[in-house]
Amino acid sequence: MATFTSFTEILPTPSNPIGDAGQSLATGSGGVAGPGFVSVTLNSKRDIMRDRTNSGRLVSRSASYHQWDVSITYNEMTKAQLDPVFNFLLEKQNSLKSFYVALPQYTGNITNKGLSATVAAGATTLTVSSSGVEPGAMFHIEDPENSAHIKAYVVTRVETSSNYNTNEGVVASGTERVHFTPPLQRAITSTTNVVVNFAAPLIRVIQSSDEQQYSLNNNNLYNFSLKLEEALY
Repeated sequence: MATFTSFTEILPTPSNPIGDAGQSLATGSGGVAGPGFVSVTLNSKRDIMRDRTNSGRLVSRSASYHQWDVSITYNEMTKAQLDPVFNFLLEKQNSLKSFYVALPQYTGNITNKGLSATVAAGATTLTVSSSGVEPGAMFHIEDPENSAHIKAYVVTRVETSSNYNTNEGVVASGTERVHFTPPLQRAITSTTNVVVNFAAPLIRVIQSSDEQQYSLNNNNLYNFSLKLEEALY
């Protein structure tokens, strides 16, 4: 007999198996793995207001919040392959309840990092306490002092102690200055036990539609796709 303290809130995938009782399981430890994705579309959504003066000068500014949108397409599946993800989503009651999705292209490429300095809300850089970060990586912040900080970010450039912009200041040896987008949603007021999660970054989402359906073809295989949008506290 095994017990657990919480139901999994991560969309089932081969890397995130789910047990019959709804618990999260380690890969290879049993349970049912969700199907893999045949394709993933990630959309960075930010409304920008643009205008031009009479002389033709462009004036632009950000008009609202940033949001990640995710579209997932699956290969044709058997019922056993469909059930883990379809039943997980049914429990979420369409767009009523949020959950997390881990995108395979961002998982397992970079180890987690510590934070070297506090960071203000709205910042677009942070300094991590070890090397190895690469542009294009996704991360989320695990802050024991602020569990509501669940925004996902993507690295746009990385400065090191041997390769940095002098106008931005010196980068200490053994650290990296990471530029990212969108701007930091919440301030990080302490570095103690803060984790910059690059190894398994998550996006908190809801289903974009209040309808959930699959189709079954004459080969007894199921077709299913999914549209998600980021949902923050």
